[in-house]
Amino acid sequence: MGNVLISIKIMPNSPEVNLEDVVTKIKENVEIKDYKIEPMAFGLKILKILVMTPDKGGTDEIEGLINEIDGVESVEVENVTLA
Repeated sequence: MGNVLISIKIMPNSPEVNLEDVVTKIKENVEIKDYKIEPMAFGLKILKILVMTPDKGGTDEIEGLINEIDGVESVEVENVTLA
């Protein structure tokens, strides 16, 4: 087994959510290789992260960890590729 890179889009539940704080909380449990904050609409911004993890056969664990963070509305895996 190798490592996989997972591209994840995170939607906050309001424009007031500090996405830098969300990144800090994610880093407590997951290895983030890169991230960017992009404008969405009406002052709302989304967080896109690139995570490297061992290939365990799924992304459910990472998605669950991120969904538990205060201020996170939804988590969407955009891409998974071997590293």
